[in-house]
Amino acid sequence: MLNIFTPDRQDVMCTVRVVNTFESLAAHVELDDGVMVEPGDEVLVHGKPIIVPYGESATERRKATITRANWLERKWVKLTGDLEFMELLEFSFSGEEL
Repeated sequence: MLNIFTPDRQDVMCTVRVVNTFESLAAHVELDDGVMVEPGDEVLVHGKPIIVPYGESATERRKATITRANWLERKWVKLTGDLEFMELLEFSFSGEEL
């Protein structure tokens, strides 16, 4: 039987890459052992914030905890995901020609 009241958690190691340059400001997390994250899952990377001075990048190994979504949460995310994505878009219309 599905247990919808107790979340399934999994601890894994990961590699965190942070870039702070003129071309890019980014942070990427790569989970070890081919662990996949599904819609609705949450990933918490443990440790202190990684502070990278301008013009540099850093790579660190960290522990991460994945909290798996239950069946209902996963279905809800799939149903509403497109609507939430549209909130990220900004549209602008003007009479001026570019």
